[in-house]
Amino acid sequence: MFDDSRVSNIKDSEKVEKPWGYEVIWAKTDSYVAKVMQINSGHRMSLQFHKNKEETIYVMAGMMRVWESEDDKIFKDLPAGTLYHVQPGQVHRLGSGTEKFGTMLMEISTNHLDDVVRIQDDYDR
Repeated sequence: MFDDSRVSNIKDSEKVEKPWGYEVIWAKTDSYVAKVMQINSGHRMSLQFHKNKEETIYVMAGMMRVWESEDDKIFKDLPAGTLYHVQPGQVHRLGSGTEKFGTMLMEISTNHLDDVVRIQDDYDR
């Protein structure tokens, strides 16, 4: 018999508003977390690293801009269909360029949700 307790709808998932857009945590276990993230056009996350968290990002739509240093002039634009892997300790910042509808990402990571060390932040967090 099919177990309906294992089925849910993404609209019932936890949505977290962020100054750069939002994230929807659609899977959360003792081993991993899965999120859909929307970065609004022209916005970006903090320049950061994680002590323990490891994550893989899939660019679903738009163009993801990636910085790996404190130099704002050095970045790479990754198109939809690209995968980007972040190791613990790796400095990174993700953003959206000037795409009208921003950038939509899928992140699968270890479950260390509070493991964020901010180096720079456009929103004074």
